[in-house]
Amino acid sequence: MTMLLDRRHFLAAGLATAGAAVITPDRALAGAAPPAWALGVRDVEANVPEEVMTLVHGRAPAGFAGRLYRNGPAKFRRGASAAGHWFDGDGLMRKFAVEGGAARLTARFADTPKRRLESRLGAMVQPGFGTRPGPGARLENADDVNSANTAVMMAGGELLALWEGGSPLRMDPDSLATRGFRTFRDDLRYMPFQAHPRAEPGGAIWNLGVVGAQAIAWKLAADGSLAKAELLTLPRRSYFHDFTATARHLIIVLQPWMNERFALPLATTLAWRPDQGTQVLVIDKDDFSRRRTFELPAFSFFHLGDAWEESDGTIRFDGAFASDPTFGQRAAAGLLRGEDIASPQPVLTQVVLRPTGRAELVRSGVEAEFPASDKRRSGRARSATIHVTHYRGPFAHGVGIWDWARGREAAFDFGDHQLVEEFLFAPRGDGERDGWLIGTTLNLARRATELHLIDAAQVAAGPVASWRASLPLPITFHGCFV
Repeated sequence: MTMLLDRRHFLAAGLATAGAAVITPDRALAGAAPPAWALGVRDVEANVPEEVMTLVHGRAPAGFAGRLYRNGPAKFRRGASAAGHWFDGDGLMRKFAVEGGAARLTARFADTPKRRLESRLGAMVQPGFGTRPGPGARLENADDVNSANTAVMMAGGELLALWEGGSPLRMDPDSLATRGFRTFRDDLRYMPFQAHPRAEPGGAIWNLGVVGAQAIAWKLAADGSLAKAELLTLPRRSYFHDFTATARHLIIVLQPWMNERFALPLATTLAWRPDQGTQVLVIDKDDFSRRRTFELPAFSFFHLGDAWEESDGTIRFDGAFASDPTFGQRAAAGLLRGEDIASPQPVLTQVVLRPTGRAELVRSGVEAEFPASDKRRSGRARSATIHVTHYRGPFAHGVGIWDWARGREAAFDFGDHQLVEEFLFAPRGDGERDGWLIGTTLNLARRATELHLIDAAQVAAGPVASWRASLPLPITFHGCFV
């Protein structure tokens, strides 16, 4: 049954027991000679003024134009202190604008209360996913610790920087100047708004916000205004960073990575319970009391692809599934110390939910992350999943498209000197492969960030155009193409 919203109770559950223990994380990367990939978690000290990127390969397709916004952490260390986890650095919004065959880059930090406080103190003190509170930490509401560092979306003409535990942060789509947190309704101030909203073809946007076994389901109209916000009770307190949706249903995957108590940092509260398996909760968008639960073997995940429903009621979606959450629990924290802690690589896997109640896993066998597809096809059947791949060390070195209908992959390996970030689909025509993959890499040899365009129908041929910036920017998480 849908519950009435109780903002005070919902927020208190996540902040009241944040914890008083103070542990200063390691300040610097471990060892005198950090590994080459550590450039991907370096600090950026200031905003990046707009610059014209250098065309280093090919040329842009005639008429191609658009903006790629990307968000990710870029400030991890202050004074003798450091963030305790890769997920907790200050958000730096990047804008890559392509027009007339030229590409321009600018980047600007999200001007959050967290960043302002820590800049004034000269120390990383605010808690997060894996960072403990330090001296002078302020914990009055969720947005005090909001780093606005995870994803980005456009809604009603507004550019929103997203973080899974608090409000979206409004940023100017041209200058990237911060405009303040977006409050959809006064009684919903500080409520969590996760980093992976799902848009319908008509423009409506769904999202969730989660604390323990409670979730708020958000629905925004095409103009970005609030259409609905209702509270859900979940069958268990699973941590999940992403959800997916069909035209008619919200789909919540409840992995057995369980939130066993309320405290910060969040990572200290999560326990892996594989004996409990994974549950998939399917909820009717029009009536949240209408729901079904499917059972699957245990797996861990961060990211899912778009879902669709077939004529007989079968639901399909894919995701990047690992055998356990070692990466989020320990390995991502080790990156800031220059450590490559071994963790299971995620494998691109399709989930099939039958109307009979049976659930199946179809594994591609391809190590992959950041599944993406043509957003115009949200809720519709598809065969292609864009992903990063070719993991050597903690980061990907390639990009590919997996074809579920044919059971094969087309991929391009950028080489050991390139760290590959998420690639997105930029449409050219109506077909599922009729368009471009647009994405970024960090060129370790040149110590520079690069922007690439790849023909989605000829991925193995590599970029048709590549531009290089004058500086290296650390690895991002998610972006959107406009």
